[in-house]
Amino acid sequence: MNTFSVILTERIKRTPSIESFRFRAKEKIDFLPGQFVKVIFDDKDLQNKELNKYLSFSSSPEKDYIEVTKRLSESAFSAQLKTLKTGDSILMQGPIGNCIYKEEYKKIGFLIGGIGITPVISILEYILEKKLDTDIILVYSSRNNAEIAFKAELNDWGKENSKVQALYTVTDCQPEDGTCMQGQISKDLVGQKFKDLSERKFFIYGPPVMVQAMKDLCVESGCDENEIIAENFAGY
Repeated sequence: MNTFSVILTERIKRTPSIESFRFRAKEKIDFLPGQFVKVIFDDKDLQNKELNKYLSFSSSPEKDYIEVTKRLSESAFSAQLKTLKTGDSILMQGPIGNCIYKEEYKKIGFLIGGIGITPVISILEYILEKKLDTDIILVYSSRNNAEIAFKAELNDWGKENSKVQALYTVTDCQPEDGTCMQGQISKDLVGQKFKDLSERKFFIYGPPVMVQAMKDLCVESGCDENEIIAENFAGY
């Protein structure tokens, strides 16, 4: 696993609580869409789980920068991210992860909650930039409309490519417009939106409880368990 230095070039506010951080490295960092990286604030103790954490890439491998995105909390790690200024240098380690998109996948589905959207953005951006003929349905659950990260980008991609369909659900309030549905991702919703469920690879990213719930839901809906690609954001 490589350790490398990166310089912050831009911070992008995605929602009231979610922010993206873009970095440049001296040499291009090769990674696969869906992978993640370890962001290091304590280089004296790489095992420091409070200050060194894993974040998914939220940019395509084709970009000349790398981006990670985090829901900022009151944690020590988030506090370090909040202090970063353009031009600051930090260490990263990676890339890591086997929950990746492969160009041979012709139909894929995503069942995603909250910050689990970050690797999805890397995958979708890659597919669009490479002009791949992949059919995509994303079901993305958030607390409320304001916390739907990357919504503008997802909507634009859907307009650009008819094979990209993004559907949103909100759990803590009523939807504010016709593009969102009320409630959590359910078996009924999966059945309604994935008429060709048995033909798709399903990607699930997020906290362990959510990932397991979505895996169970997929299997109950008739999905082949071997076609599910899942990754837990443990300790996120």
